Parts: sequence; structure tokens; C-alpha cells
Amino acid sequence: MHHKSFLLAILVTSLTMCQAQMSAARGRPDSSKRKAAPQIKAPSSSAQSDDAVLVGAGDIASCDDLSGAEVTAKLIDKIPGTVFAVGDLAYPDGSDEQFANCYGPTWGRFRERTRPAPGNHEYAGDSGASGYVRYFGMAAGDPKKGYYSYDLGAWHIIALNSECENVQGCDAASPQWQWLREDLARHQTPCTLAYFHKPLFSSGAAHGNDPTLRPFWQALYDAGADVVIGGHEHHYERFAPQDPDGRADSTHGIREFIVGTGGKNSHRLLAAPQPNSEVRQADTYGVLKLTLHKNSYDWEFVPEAGKNFTDSGHGVCH
Repeated sequence: MHHKSFLLAILVTSLTMCQAQMSAARGRPDSSKRKAAPQIKAPSSSAQSDDAVLVGAGDIASCDDLSGAEVTAKLIDKIPGTVFAVGDLAYPDGSDEQFANCYGPTWGRFRERTRPAPGNHEYAGDSGASGYVRYFGMAAGDPKKGYYSYDLGAWHIIALNSECENVQGCDAASPQWQWLREDLARHQTPCTLAYFHKPLFSSGAAHGNDPTLRPFWQALYDAGADVVIGGHEHHYERFAPQDPDGRADSTHGIREFIVGTGGKNSHRLLAAPQPNSEVRQADTYGVLKLTLHKNSYDWEFVPEAGKNFTDSGHGVCH
């Protein structure tokens, strides 16, 4: 009797265990039907890029002949990024009418992405460059000063006013020079670029070097700035890195570009090359495109359609 009871207990236990295993199996999903875990894709290199584009020129819309401004505007139509307009934007004297009727139909279509600097023709009509100030508004900085700065990608960009007689001078005692030193001290970025209308160094036959801009260069050089862009002369020119006294300096020097090729058709002549001038041309309208990387930059002169001159290269920040 005890033997039969023992066998019956074993049988009941076995049945209970089998039922539990079958129940558990029914509750588990079939491994063949399980979904694969989603794969997380790494961000593309373009999404991680800090590159920015700065493109532009100076000496642009001459109301007696807009053909040059029209061809350079077509180039910028195809280049995204921030536009620099480095002075003498509406000829002959930067009036409201000239900005509306000459600059407006050409480079004016980029006004929302343009950061300008004034030239001597902006002040030709009056000492306050009123047409320029009204056209660009706060994009041109304080209307009584015409100089300001901004950040673009990893770079610090400074727009200065080289019309020194209209802004209490450009020497080391001037308000603008003091502001420049303070701005550079506040923005100690790896890469710095400045643009203003009149260049310190130039191989142009019309104007040549302008030593009144040397204090700007000295402040920029002392702060480790990398690039300076100017216009005024109606040609394109690229210099090797140099110091404010014109001595070649591949370690700490500033590279200067002259891009007075925005469309003005007069005095496009070159004199004897200045020291450290590497490339010059005076027969092709075009714009300078700078691709600003975190610690370096690429430059490219983009010529008007139908012309073959170009210039390109790569520079490393200090």
C-alpha cells in the first residue's frame, strides 16, 4: 500500500513539472521571430563639421555700368554662407538712391546674409555714410562707428572702418584702435580674420600702400590674427604672411588678400609688385571664397564666367 502511494506521488510530480514546462514554452516568443536590435548610426562627418563659408569682395556696384556687379552677384548666387562686402559698395557716393537702384538689384539680394564694411565712397556723400547706414541697419554695427565683430563657426571675424578721418582716427590713441584691442582680448579664438576697405599693402597703381592702417595691423599681429581682407584697389592680390612692417613671417605673420574685384570697372592697373606679393591680377571680376575650418582655412578666388584666372590654397591658423 505504501509502495503504491509512493509511485502515485512520483507520477503526479512528473505530470506537474511537464505542465509547467509546456506553459513556460508557450509564453516565450519564438527565437526565430525575434526582431533584431536597432543599429545606432554614427553621425556623418558633415553633421560634425564646424566649417563655415565667408565669401565676398569690395568695390562693387557702379551706377554707370552694373555689368561687373551683375556677374559677381551670379557667382554668390551659387555659394552659400556669410557675405562680406568690403567697402565702396554703391558708386559714386553711396546715396540712398544708388544703394536702392544699383547695389540693390545686384548684391542686394544677399543683404540678409551680408556683413559689410564701409569704404571711402560711402562717405563721399556725407560724413556719416548715411545711405550705407540706412541700407544695412544694425548689420553694419553702430551707425556712428562702422566697426563691429562677430563669430562665424570657430572663427572670430572683425569688420573695421578704414575711413579714419570719419571715426576719430585709426592710430593707437583712437577709440576704434582701443576697441579693437579690447575685442581681441575678449575673443581669444584659435583663428581670427579682419576685413576693412583700405589695405596696408598693395601693388595697385592707383593707391599703393597705406601706412595709416599699420596700427590696426599691429594690434591684430600682436593678438595672433591670421587673415586680413581689403579692397580699394580694383584688382585681386594675395600676399604671403608678413608682419606690420612688411617683413615675411611664416610663423606669426598675417596673410592679406585684396579683393577689389566686385564689379567697379576703373583704375584696374598694377604697379611693381610689393615685397611678399605672391599672386596678382587686374583683368577678372570675381569673389574670394574662404572655407573656415576649426584650425585652418581654404581660399579660392572664383572668377566671372568665361575667365580662366583662379587662385586657391590652404592656410593654418597660428
